[in-house]
Amino acid sequence: MTTARLTAATPEQSSARGQLNGILFVALFAAAVTRIAEIPAIAGLGLSPLIVGIVAGALYGNALRDGMPASWAAGVNFSARKLLRIAVAFFGLRVSLQEIAQVGLPGLAESVLIVVSTLLIGTWAGMKIMKLDRDTALLTAAGSAICGAAAVLAFESTLQSKPHKSAMAVGSVVLFGTLSMFLYPVLFKAGWLHLDTVGAGLFFGGTIHEVAQVVGAASNVSPEATHIATIVKMTRVMLLVPVLLVVGLWVNRAARRDVSAAGTQQGASVHQGKLAIPWFALGFLAFVVINSLHVLPQAATTTLNTLDTFALTMAMTALGIETRISQIRQAGPRALTTGFILYVWLIAGGLGITWTVQHFLG
Repeated sequence: MTTARLTAATPEQSSARGQLNGILFVALFAAAVTRIAEIPAIAGLGLSPLIVGIVAGALYGNALRDGMPASWAAGVNFSARKLLRIAVAFFGLRVSLQEIAQVGLPGLAESVLIVVSTLLIGTWAGMKIMKLDRDTALLTAAGSAICGAAAVLAFESTLQSKPHKSAMAVGSVVLFGTLSMFLYPVLFKAGWLHLDTVGAGLFFGGTIHEVAQVVGAASNVSPEATHIATIVKMTRVMLLVPVLLVVGLWVNRAARRDVSAAGTQQGASVHQGKLAIPWFALGFLAFVVINSLHVLPQAATTTLNTLDTFALTMAMTALGIETRISQIRQAGPRALTTGFILYVWLIAGGLGITWTVQHFLG
């Protein structure tokens, strides 16, 4: 007679099961968020699933987090960190070099000048005027300068910052990006912007935060303006790669300097500093090249983009779950004021850059 032997799960198996359950929980949460974002009233505001995800995640994380098993936290963290890097890399399938070439030098110059100036002004104003920490200032500036919530996610991964800092930056994107979507068409039709259709496309694409917000605003002008604005916006997205590489090198140098200083006192090795170069940015660039070469069928690209949006929604939802309102209260007003300073710059400085680009490079 044989005796059945039941063995208890090892700690490693329990940990893996808990992580998997956490990932599945975030996936189900993100699926619900995606459906909510499709509601006409929400979609009409230009709020992408990413933005809805971080808001819904933060509400859950602060009101109902105690109901989630502690073992699931590893899965939530995986979604907010490792899955995020993969999703940002696949975001490159939305950009092609051919589209960027369509707007030529004016579109590229508009994007470069807006991105560089906004990052510099935002980081300086955030740290020097508003007394924010480096990460919060950079995240807020990145969301305004490049591509809204997606840029915040990419920078969060590079800086390895706290979730509540990303939440504050996304809050700025939501507020001022949504305001732009309604304000810009009104200003254009009232004749206050003094721009033609091409200029409106350059200005809208160069200064509005989210891709969906750019499309929503420019569609109230003309199809031509929408086409130009979308391409300029995607050119800004393309600049995510060089900017992340520069920021990664900067963060790495600062980390090595700190480790070197600690080593002087404690005998630590300089080589222990962790390399902060965002390798997922190189993956982003690789997918841009793949998309430009038309290696993948259009149906496959569309499917991958849909899955990528869902993965980004999972990452943003997970960041929301890890966010604590008490942490946001400490720097929320100062981060929002930094976003307002950048918004004033995007309107005033953006108009000046657009006028200069059109007259000297158009």
